Amino acid sequence: MVALVAGLVVFLGLHSVRIFAEGWRGRTIARIGEKPWKALYSLVSIAGFVLLVWGYTQARQQVPVWDPPDFMQYVTVALMLPVFVLLTAAYWPHNSIKAGVHHPMLLAVKLWAVAHLLSNGNLADVLLFGSFLVWAIFDLRAAGKRDRAAGTVWPRGTTAATLGCIVIGLGIYAAFILGLHEWLIGVQPI
Repeated sequence: MVALVAGLVVFLGLHSVRIFAEGWRGRTIARIGEKPWKALYSLVSIAGFVLLVWGYTQARQQVPVWDPPDFMQYVTVALMLPVFVLLTAAYWPHNSIKAGVHHPMLLAVKLWAVAHLLSNGNLADVLLFGSFLVWAIFDLRAAGKRDRAAGTVWPRGTTAATLGCIVIGLGIYAAFILGLHEWLIGVQPI
């Protein structure tokens, strides 16, 4: 459990710099340069992610908190469908999904976390998914403030890009349902 908590602190702590220390981030980038900042950020992120994955793997079946009803796995599977579309939209340029929700990655993380909290009842699950949910809520609020302060205008997306997000997102979703989740995570979704 210690490795999971340490990984969450490192990974989410680093990813919270823009929420709680935007000025420090800007000064640090100005002092060391954007490329060194990105390299350092990436290395620390990877280390934190590896630590939290390892810690979660070690702690995942140890301390039950509640026993979710069996039908919740189907609710989770249904809630995950838009997650992959939103994740795709975060990286696909000129799509209407991003134009509409502005920060599809953060919305996807929130939905992913809620979906998994519904069907997983161990302490490690609550720590992992609950931490990501709280982080995404705060980060989405901070991103909205930055957007308003900067006067960010979200351009309308094209139909082709939006359909591309939907098709690719659904394809990734299908891959996860058909075995990728079990291969990566070790758990069959349904």
